[in-house]
Amino acid sequence: MMGVLSIIVFIGTLVAIPLLVIHMPTDYFTRRRKPLKSLSQGHAAVRILVLVFKNLAGMIFILSGIMMLVLPGQGVISLLIGLMLVNFPGKRDLELRIIRQQTVFRALNWMRLRAQKPPLKLPRKRPRIVKDNGA
Repeated sequence: MMGVLSIIVFIGTLVAIPLLVIHMPTDYFTRRRKPLKSLSQGHAAVRILVLVFKNLAGMIFILSGIMMLVLPGQGVISLLIGLMLVNFPGKRDLELRIIRQQTVFRALNWMRLRAQKPPLKLPRKRPRIVKDNGA
């Protein structure tokens, strides 16, 4: 059963991850976050249903990514896609920590290059402010 599940997850991610990366806006990591117009308008039940579906899909990608850290597949990229879909405090900082890993950033831009899409942009790192304790 675990072997069949592993094959299904592996094939699913081979299809889904490149599609999601290719359709990701170039400025996803640099733009300011605004609520989606489609979610801020409309019936409350529809908004809730969309949020539940988006978070459920994100959780599936996160769990698949965790499994693929030990099974065949693109574990770190699956985790990143899952994190981009779910809502939680501190999400932005975690996304940036993952995308700033050179191997992850190069892999995502390689997929985009093959689809003839422009590379993703990264925000500049903010300089750390070190407080002088007078010593």
